[in-house]
Amino acid sequence: MTEKIVRIAGASGAWGDSPMSIPQLLGAPVDYLVMDYLAEVTMSLLARAKRKNAEAGFPPDFVAYLTPHLKTIAERGIRVVTNAGGINPQACKKTIEDAARELGVSLRVAVVLGDDLMPSLDTLRAAGIREALSKAPLPSQLLSANAYLGALPIAAALEQGADIVITGRCVDSALALGALIHEFGWQSDDYDRLAAGSLVGHLLECGPQVTGGLFTDWESVPDWHNIGYPIAHCHADGTFIVTKPEGTGGLLSVPSVAEQVLYEIGDPAAYLLPDVTADFSGVELEQVGAQEVRVSGARGRAPTSKYKVSATFQDGWRAIALIAIVGTNAAGKAERTAHALIERARMLFREQDWADFSATHVEVLGAEASYGSESRARDAREVVLRLVVDHKDPRALDLFARQVGAVGLSFAQGTAGLIGGRPKAAPLVRLFTFFVDKASLQAPTIAVGGDAFRPVRIPLNDGASVHASVRTEPTPTAEIPPTSQSSPQELEEVELHVLAHARSGDKGNSSNIAIFCRKPEYMPFLRNVLTPKRISDHFAAVVDGPVERFEAPGLSAFNFLLQNALAGGGMASPRIDPQGKAYGQRALELRVSVPKAWLTELAGQRHDPVESTVNHAVNHASSAQKQ
Repeated sequence: MTEKIVRIAGASGAWGDSPMSIPQLLGAPVDYLVMDYLAEVTMSLLARAKRKNAEAGFPPDFVAYLTPHLKTIAERGIRVVTNAGGINPQACKKTIEDAARELGVSLRVAVVLGDDLMPSLDTLRAAGIREALSKAPLPSQLLSANAYLGALPIAAALEQGADIVITGRCVDSALALGALIHEFGWQSDDYDRLAAGSLVGHLLECGPQVTGGLFTDWESVPDWHNIGYPIAHCHADGTFIVTKPEGTGGLLSVPSVAEQVLYEIGDPAAYLLPDVTADFSGVELEQVGAQEVRVSGARGRAPTSKYKVSATFQDGWRAIALIAIVGTNAAGKAERTAHALIERARMLFREQDWADFSATHVEVLGAEASYGSESRARDAREVVLRLVVDHKDPRALDLFARQVGAVGLSFAQGTAGLIGGRPKAAPLVRLFTFFVDKASLQAPTIAVGGDAFRPVRIPLNDGASVHASVRTEPTPTAEIPPTSQSSPQELEEVELHVLAHARSGDKGNSSNIAIFCRKPEYMPFLRNVLTPKRISDHFAAVVDGPVERFEAPGLSAFNFLLQNALAGGGMASPRIDPQGKAYGQRALELRVSVPKAWLTELAGQRHDPVESTVNHAVNHASSAQKQ
């Protein structure tokens, strides 16, 4: 008997991803397309759209991208699972049904409801709901409030014969997990397999990020223009192989997949999901083909009794001015320009008896503003001033905007012009995260085609799962492992990227940085070097909270969680890097002293994707020594 293999393809990583994914993936044998569209900022945008138009509230890209391929999908029996329902899943369902009908295609479309908690705000407020970290009370007005549902409603819809399943907010990984529960008959307490299926979804949810997108060693990734989208070949035991369509670009290697395993995760041994508490700390990766990586080792425990809820609210208004400035001491001119604009606006506010800005933020792009005092480009001669101002009254920001055009007349020579024209006030949206008991909410409901809605039973757990974190503190040893006999003369100082690769992402107002050893034997050394304190010191200019370190031994990796590191995070952050996407790169700039033999060995491995990086580091070190 041939073993059953379920082939799930990741066709969308976010609202705005490329439409080229669907025809590319349909050129390969696949059983499912999973399409992820939602993020916190997306939910607020969709909520505002629905307020203007009752038929809006979902990403229109889903319908536009999928419609040309509905006939092929129907003919081949490929099933689609997506969270493109956004704030308005039923409108999304109707729109795709109408598109199929016009093409003469018969498809059963299901919808999952139950994530929208806006009708329950009074009850939640009466229950004394508080923000998860700040403990602030629930805001008086919310734009959206959605619980992160799990995979069981998706599996139930597929069991009832749905060809397309549309959800509102659910955890991204549930899209693939729901398909696997249905296909393999996994039970709700089969936690190891549920964790493995969640890992399938986690690797697929960001599309080409797992096939070489955003990879540390970007020079080794071929054909960005035609990067392949991922396909997971899944087995009933929870193991799977990640691959991509033949003839596509990108890179599927152990390092490229490893970076996605820990992307946007805090504790890899306790990744809290609605269906399972997943433990990815022992996940192992194996290169089994030129573009194939086998994934195994995920473990699971019972989930908690709560749903995570992501709410958004408007907290005033924001305007952003971008001004090009050229010439000697361009950074100095930009900073003085910013402060002059702020003070002029304040002077005019006082005349109107208006309040001050609620916040201002100045970044000089081109002068390495993100690095603060560690900038190496303060003498840049061409910069862009990025001035972010917040106010409770949009009229104040309109008054500020009318002064921005004066910079070319009143301030520094070399002010070249506004980028994007006069800034406009836009709503400032913040995230409010909290948790609710699953038992306190009505069960999610599903409807397939024209059938009536029916509830889906969600198992309730009596409390939090046992925590199984792998936390370590440095041992009191020398920086080089005791097995090394290197003398100081045999050491060379290099940047961390020679020994490691990394990926960073956001968790609300916090950032995670996963650092992966290029060789397992480097782990004892880096355990001593990469202490939470050293990471905290390196990011002192942006981190306003503690730094935690976790380990993922199966990946030879350390995962750092930097609390309060994003100035509000996402849509609320005024920074150019509001989600900490560049923090991994910045971490790899740390300098460490290593045995020269390590560098020689790395540089000699011609197949290593970091060959050019290592050779550059060795050559740079040799040149510095000669000077």
